[in-house]
Amino acid sequence: MALWKEPVKTPTETRETMDLTPRAVPEAKPEVQTPVQQPAFNSTPAPVTSAPGKPKTESLIAPDITIEGKIEGAGHVRIAGSFKGDVNVRGDLTIEPNAKVTGSVRAEKVTIAGELIGNIESAVHVELLQTGALTGDLKAGSLSVAAGSRMRGQAEFGWDETKDGNNAHRTNGHNGTVS
Repeated sequence: MALWKEPVKTPTETRETMDLTPRAVPEAKPEVQTPVQQPAFNSTPAPVTSAPGKPKTESLIAPDITIEGKIEGAGHVRIAGSFKGDVNVRGDLTIEPNAKVTGSVRAEKVTIAGELIGNIESAVHVELLQTGALTGDLKAGSLSVAAGSRMRGQAEFGWDETKDGNNAHRTNGHNGTVS
């Protein structure tokens, strides 16, 4: 953009007769911006507060991504792609439909809509959704199972092992042995 105004050439004007002196350009005034309403759906993960004072953020493994390794830390994890390795988070783990996780899991809440091959070693709550499949053992405080979901393995839930460490909640097997 030029800072001077160039006059329109007429057939009788030559380069010497044209006025090419720089002209002042008026300053642009800053526009007052009005707040724009955000859409109801936000594609970026927002901080989720579970405890007062410290918000937990959500990390996402996208549908076309395959990762092998280990996930540890505080915060929520959402897997929509493939992950091979152990997951140990102080937060929630969500396995989306068509996602696949292979490895052991420790999280506060585990939601399975895809496929998990491995054990859930510790969780406060596990939710197995209609499209979810779990191949492995499960230890949780509570369990929700939707019709149509699949599981192959042993499930242990509802026991508060921190309350009594004396195995009083265990049942006696054959010949009075504790199982």
